[in-house]
Amino acid sequence: MAVFVFLLISVFLAVLPLAEASAQASSKPGTAGQVLPEPEASEVRLGYIRAYAPQLALSVLDVPPRDEGVAGASVAISDNNTTGRFLEQKFSLDVVEVKPDSDVLAVFDVMAGKGISTILADLSAVQLLALADAAQAKGIIVFNVGATDDRLREEDCRANVFHTAPTRSMLADGLAQYLIWKQWPRWALVYGSHENDRLFADALRRAAERFGAEIVAEKEFADTGTARRTDSGVVQIQRQMPVFTQGLAEHDILLVADESEVFGTYVPFRTWQPRPVAGTAGLMPSAWHPASEQWGGTQIQNRFLKATGRRMLSKDMSAWTAGRIIGEAATRTRSADPAEIAGFIRSDEFSIAAFKGQKLTFRRWNWQLRQPIFIGDGRSVVSTSPQEGFLHQFSELDTLGIDQPETRCVLK
Repeated sequence: MAVFVFLLISVFLAVLPLAEASAQASSKPGTAGQVLPEPEASEVRLGYIRAYAPQLALSVLDVPPRDEGVAGASVAISDNNTTGRFLEQKFSLDVVEVKPDSDVLAVFDVMAGKGISTILADLSAVQLLALADAAQAKGIIVFNVGATDDRLREEDCRANVFHTAPTRSMLADGLAQYLIWKQWPRWALVYGSHENDRLFADALRRAAERFGAEIVAEKEFADTGTARRTDSGVVQIQRQMPVFTQGLAEHDILLVADESEVFGTYVPFRTWQPRPVAGTAGLMPSAWHPASEQWGGTQIQNRFLKATGRRMLSKDMSAWTAGRIIGEAATRTRSADPAEIAGFIRSDEFSIAAFKGQKLTFRRWNWQLRQPIFIGDGRSVVSTSPQEGFLHQFSELDTLGIDQPETRCVLK
């Protein structure tokens, strides 16, 4: 009993100084009854620079949504803040639009002045390179969410640019693998007369050589500048397309390279020979498909639909992925410092889940995100590449696009 009383007195004497200190603090003028403020959340400020102009499409169903890409980034910010709330981190997004091929440096300077540490860019190749060089001088990292140009990952690569948009070569390789798996190795190729059309045609030629297909015929469709709607009635199209595709050598499938939206949509079901169509029309490769439901895809699709009122497109997914990469890196490093965020993304510990069946990582030689390519039509996902049987010593995803032994990238 004596021991118990002794222990009780000892505890009382130990607690008494703490109680007195607390009482003294509460008796100070202006402090009684106050609740100490919670520490301020560290803020990660993202910028989104978008080259925008209203676009026509051969089908009104293919006109890009006004918020394409931006919507994906906005949903990613919301997702980041859901987690960040528990870690005292806050994410924000500033969006600015510029005209295609206009100077982006003035807009960049304004964003840098606001303390924005990371920029998501949906720009032309020329604009992106100018932005990347200006950003590098200020320690700002850039995510390319729109440009598919291979040269941005090759001869014009930059050390501070991460690419979540796939390249044309990745898209072409994804399609090519499926066609070879289907045993359709004889291809006819029709392509537009604009630079982007020719670049995608080049990617298809490279894919044919890489995977053992043969392009048995080629033909260019010249853009004569006629009005797409008023001068392209159904009767004229019905007569023009069979004639245009007449005389092509015997082929298994007709490939279309028409990124400029001049003729490609009119090709399916109007060819001289009854053949399937793929490329920028018919069966198309993409970074995402609005009907994808595999690997938890329904979850992100429903969340996106609730937030935006429409289905998720490829550019939305590229922007969402970029935003989530930044959020994941900030969470893992417990930092808003762009240098620490970039360091984690470049580390062996980094990977991101993006509803594509496997964790995605960056290729260290050019900072291109490895990712599967969806093969689909306007209604559903037909397949996903890489296809079974296309092997690689490191990652089967590296069978899509330019591999390390082929690269011309020297990061600077």
